[in-house]
Amino acid sequence: MRHRIDAYVASICTLSLVSAGGVYVLTPAAEPWGGRAALCFAALGFFAQALGHKIGKGAEGDISFLPFLAIALLSPNVIAVATVATAVAITQVVARRDPRKGIFNVAQYALSIALGIIVYRLLGGVGFLSRPMPIEMLAREPFRVLLPGSLLVLVFLTVNNFAVSGAIAVSEGRSFWSTWRGHVLHNMAYDILALPFVLMLVGAYSKWGTLGAVLIAAPMLAVRQLYKTNWQLQRTNQDLLQLMVAAIEARDPYTSGHSRRVSRYARIIGTALGLSNKHVDAVATAALLHDVGKIHEVFAPILQKPGKLTAEERKIMETHAQKSAELVSHVSQLQHLVVPIRHHHENWDGTGYPDGLVGEAIPFESRIIMIADTIDAMTSDRPYRKALGESEVRRELLKFRGRQFDPAICDLLLTSPQFTWIFLPSEPSDQVEVTQAPIVGIHPGRASA
Repeated sequence: MRHRIDAYVASICTLSLVSAGGVYVLTPAAEPWGGRAALCFAALGFFAQALGHKIGKGAEGDISFLPFLAIALLSPNVIAVATVATAVAITQVVARRDPRKGIFNVAQYALSIALGIIVYRLLGGVGFLSRPMPIEMLAREPFRVLLPGSLLVLVFLTVNNFAVSGAIAVSEGRSFWSTWRGHVLHNMAYDILALPFVLMLVGAYSKWGTLGAVLIAAPMLAVRQLYKTNWQLQRTNQDLLQLMVAAIEARDPYTSGHSRRVSRYARIIGTALGLSNKHVDAVATAALLHDVGKIHEVFAPILQKPGKLTAEERKIMETHAQKSAELVSHVSQLQHLVVPIRHHHENWDGTGYPDGLVGEAIPFESRIIMIADTIDAMTSDRPYRKALGESEVRRELLKFRGRQFDPAICDLLLTSPQFTWIFLPSEPSDQVEVTQAPIVGIHPGRASA
């Protein structure tokens, strides 16, 4: 795995050097004012990266791509490539990032900027500080200004997305297209919304110089910090939920880790079904909490019983779904999860509990949790059998589709490349770290590894 990652990083480095050479060929002479603009926005980009934060294992978020794109519009030459690469390199050194990850970050940013500038120059784009200023031409010839600039941004975003998706795919042993869809596709709207912010930075610098750029960038960074704080609060809440579930499962070592695995499988199924990130997060959280009702003392002796359960004990255990829903209902922010948790043991044919719902009457999220819950049971060792493998799990899902499981969800999952993710290690051991840059909202946009 490591040599594949090294080869991938080397290829990105080579492409970035070739692209930088292409930029130099197109614009061998750099304007003196372009250097000052590049240094100004490189400094802003450095601060933006320094204010980044973790958004998951091997991932960070920042908005440095906004000032970096401003550099490309103001100084579309090799200076832009060099200053962006230098700013990213300094950030990697200050952050003491692993050399391989740092080199990739520098190379993929340089590659994205360089290819964007090449397209911009080929379409007749000029530096926004040249005379007459493109920013002043917007009213008279908007198409001439906006087309090259928009394509520069589009090329930068596309190259960045593809480079980082490739890094994630190689490091996690997954297909490129499924990784691209899962990590990047949902961020396209945020990428498009980024263009006005870049133009604001460029316009402010063109009119008022460094002070204007700082005045525009300061509120952006402030909003970014508010987002960071909000995200950290969400992360803390999620960690507390994980801690609570782990404490509950500690009462029954046999099921230790069960809820967290079910949450992971529910997330995979939701991704395979093409659900939005917000919907996937909701399903995964409901799956994490689906058994919290077992904290009630009535379940303690039954959970610790070594032998088979009596009919009365089984009936008591079947109340755990209701008790889980009741517990979750006390948390105002989790009200939307109460119904999916209550019905996660309903069978498609109506033989489940607690209410014997049939087919489409079962909440969609509950149907996903049912499959995820059963998959964990099948892929865990039991006293009477070893854990089932991928082909055996596939057979069981097909056997009970239309009886226990929603047949449509079953079919989509089994034909999706994400199905194999269930059988991969939950935490790949050799990941390339990804830095992503959301402007607002939950979903990140720009990335570097």
